[in-house]
Amino acid sequence: MPERDKLHGQHFLRDRELILEMIGIAGIRTTDTVVDIGAGAGAITLLLAKKAGKVLAVENDPVLAAALRRRTGELRHITVVEKDFAITRLPQEPFCVVANIPFYMTTAILTRLLDSPAEAFQRAVLIVAHGAAKGFTARRIRSARLLAWRMWFDIKLAKVVPRHRFSPPPSVDAALLHIRRKSSPPVPLQHRTRFIALAEYGLRYPDLPIHEALKGIYTPPQLKQLLRAVGANRNDPICRLNERQWGIVFHTMLAHVERHRWPARRK
Repeated sequence: MPERDKLHGQHFLRDRELILEMIGIAGIRTTDTVVDIGAGAGAITLLLAKKAGKVLAVENDPVLAAALRRRTGELRHITVVEKDFAITRLPQEPFCVVANIPFYMTTAILTRLLDSPAEAFQRAVLIVAHGAAKGFTARRIRSARLLAWRMWFDIKLAKVVPRHRFSPPPSVDAALLHIRRKSSPPVPLQHRTRFIALAEYGLRYPDLPIHEALKGIYTPPQLKQLLRAVGANRNDPICRLNERQWGIVFHTMLAHVERHRWPARRK
């Protein structure tokens, strides 16, 4: 394994069939702008170029970026950006992502894409570590940040990808993570900051019973009505609430709880 690959944690995908499957799952059309993160030598980029209207190939490694420029020089709808994705300017128009991302950057990349749902990102199919994919799609939501992502985006584990389909193979299996913006999220975007404050408060101890986790916000009668509305038991751990139930918790707070009892965002 070359030193450059060790540094960046790259496990190259040269499986044409799997790449085409990713593009199909993402529903890429000729009108789409698509970003390939960690584009490498262009295995995904070049196949994306046959389907998408514009492709932004982001590759931080100068050797790989130069090779990609040589391979795509005559394709004017491909732009190669030799830069760290963390500081890459993302498209202003609606865009998608199809990428085999470095596993160690998974959380940072998702944070960049999902922390600002008012921006232009629409959907993605990403190759990530299987364990990470299971965490992002788990039934129990233990993190306020993950809950916020899932309030505005559907996140699904689409397929497990065995490690032998990469070169060099990673130490763990991978998975296709399919992300789509929700057309009707449980909480409107204008309430995002207020909702995150509630999520941070409620999930500060995710294994607490619901009545314990929320008793600082709701009065006992309000909490009794809330539990009936969400269809949960007072002793259920709060991490078991799903996105729809959290939407009910939030709207109940807005409608029935005095404003001075609403939680504020952590600093």
